[in-house]
Amino acid sequence: MGHIFIIAEAGDNHNGNLDNALRLVDKAAEAGADCVKFQTFVTEEVISRYAEMAEYQKRNTGTEESQFDMVKKLELSFEAFRQIQAYCQKKGILFLSTPFDLPSIAFLDEIGVPFFKIPSGEITNYPYLAAIGRTHKDAVLSTGMCTMEEIREAIAVLEENGAGLITLLHCNTEYPTPYEDVNLKAMRTMRTVFDKEVGYSDHTLGIEVPIAAAAMGAVVIEKHFTLDRNMEGPDHKASLEPRELAAMVKAVRNIEAALGSGEKKPSSSEQKNRAVARKSIVARRHIRQGELLTEENLAVKRPGTGISPMRYPEILGTRAVRDFQEDQLIEI
Repeated sequence: MGHIFIIAEAGDNHNGNLDNALRLVDKAAEAGADCVKFQTFVTEEVISRYAEMAEYQKRNTGTEESQFDMVKKLELSFEAFRQIQAYCQKKGILFLSTPFDLPSIAFLDEIGVPFFKIPSGEITNYPYLAAIGRTHKDAVLSTGMCTMEEIREAIAVLEENGAGLITLLHCNTEYPTPYEDVNLKAMRTMRTVFDKEVGYSDHTLGIEVPIAAAAMGAVVIEKHFTLDRNMEGPDHKASLEPRELAAMVKAVRNIEAALGSGEKKPSSSEQKNRAVARKSIVARRHIRQGELLTEENLAVKRPGTGISPMRYPEILGTRAVRDFQEDQLIEI
């Protein structure tokens, strides 16, 4: 992608309200994210009426309703997503949405999402993975809750059905994720084992961990954000607020710049300090012309504008070409 691709994950933090969704687009664009991502689903296609809420959903919503009833309130229509996509174009930020069912895959493919973001919960969903593969688009695959073998099988289904490039996102599916469960080193393992580019989807509190992931070579960083953490809903409390999102984007960009090319050489900013910080061979005391140069009458001192001390053995035993006063740079 040319640089670390930052996905501002709006998810369902619009609470089923189109105006909130458009405000989330505004905040993601203002923060400097590359992309704002939502979640597209038809609740009846995704969740059984008998499915219970996850513990974090009960904790964050303070209710005991069914998962179906909770999610239904967060659903936006396909037409709403057309409006959000158009608004993203107006604001100059890439629109993306994660599909959670087959009709949503078909819809998002129809409106031209540039690639598919696959959530961790669908990594064992063969019909879903095959449908995304058949779009022949690139895919970004979150790997929360996964074993290495499950990741391998999901990649195989995608590739067998024609998917483009696949990028893996290390992820932990707990909201918020405890720091001791983050395991950022798994990024390196997946990159080596699967020979794929690897990024990180973060559910910790704060911005430290995604910054660390950037420093470890993540090519994609995804982070949930919200308009206000005090809003009702399952994901707000583990999300960044707009100013925090902007701070994360700035920090990731700084880390990206700091990573550099990997070639070790003097930088343009430090070139001017070489002469100041390095040393040269100088006269320790007054030296007469023709006098033998020895350890007793030579010293190594700043500045580094004369003969390099690395030539010290070469200079020893030669004779002074002229008189030198104490601290004068030696010449040969």
